[in-house]
Amino acid sequence: MNIKALIEKRNAIVADMSKLFDTADTEKRSFNEDETKKFDEMKKEIADIDAMINRYNEARALENGAPKQEKKEVDQEALEMRAFSNFIRTNSTHYVEERADVNFTTGDNGTLIPTSIANKIIDTVKNVSPIFSMATKYNVKGNLTFPIYDESTQKITVAYATEFKALNASAGKFKGITLGGFLAGSLIKISRSLINNTEFDVAAYVINEMALRIAEFLEHELLVGNGNNAMTGVLSAANTNVYTTQAATAISADDLIAVQVKLPQALRKNTAWIMNTSTMLAIRQLKDGEGRYMLQPDLTRGFGYVLLGAPVYESDTVDGIAAGKAVIAYGDFSGLYVNLRPGIETQVLQEKYADEHATGFVAWFEADSKIVETQKLVAVKMKAA
Repeated sequence: MNIKALIEKRNAIVADMSKLFDTADTEKRSFNEDETKKFDEMKKEIADIDAMINRYNEARALENGAPKQEKKEVDQEALEMRAFSNFIRTNSTHYVEERADVNFTTGDNGTLIPTSIANKIIDTVKNVSPIFSMATKYNVKGNLTFPIYDESTQKITVAYATEFKALNASAGKFKGITLGGFLAGSLIKISRSLINNTEFDVAAYVINEMALRIAEFLEHELLVGNGNNAMTGVLSAANTNVYTTQAATAISADDLIAVQVKLPQALRKNTAWIMNTSTMLAIRQLKDGEGRYMLQPDLTRGFGYVLLGAPVYESDTVDGIAAGKAVIAYGDFSGLYVNLRPGIETQVLQEKYADEHATGFVAWFEADSKIVETQKLVAVKMKAA
């Protein structure tokens, strides 16, 4: 199931709902009969999409062996959702109900959102971004340092020995790879008309929008990267294994086979391919020596595709085929370590977009990524022109 497409469809419907309110607001009138009917239809469609997404998340939780939530936890989650809706509508960090209260706390970059809301955002990011889902993930404060054994300049040696002659000792060295946290922000805007409509689930909309923006950002950084003083991407990291194609403007079947065997056989079990849609199209047209297409449909993966036994994922952040470009990431992406620090914070910008009859929301988060297990990943780069 393409959860990313469902979320995008949902957001497009919400945008259409916003236009209905903006039109009525501009003409200073209420909805006519057609607009009311259209609004009700869109509202039902959003509810159906939300139900499908919830069912998908429940199925994923069952696959992962997650225990069923108790009623008390569900009640607390519902309470935090209502508190978050209140925060969006009023910018108030205090929310009181008869049963309990939820108070938002202030962090360095804004207001800390409740844990259940942050978890919803992270779960949606996992569903939307395959590379984030497959990476080794941490959610801790501070820096994480991983000791890596390095034999690039000196290796452990074994040699024949002669009695009464000393052996020359030789061994590699340990070096550290540190995951820190780079601050990033995601800005979204929403119509005041939608915010003021109590029938509209404004909290779910903001959560989905934040998650989609964060997923798009993380997918780009984890694949492409952004240079120095930023997160490390598989295709641009200095310690990534690189395979260069035989031609500058085309990928051959021999190239793909050579990429696969660049990984040790023991590490090919959980591999995947990530590439641009145009690159995938070019590979779909490749055939082996017996005329069979190399890229095969796989009904067990939700009508996805497999290439040399590994699933294929598409990403618009990766470059298409062109001389000198890095166009495919391949391997076991658990070798990529990601730390998404706890405590997603948000700020409500009511005055900044007042002339647009809209409110802005900024989601602040800190993340970092490094390739720790380099033997698990390969970047495919096109030959220079």
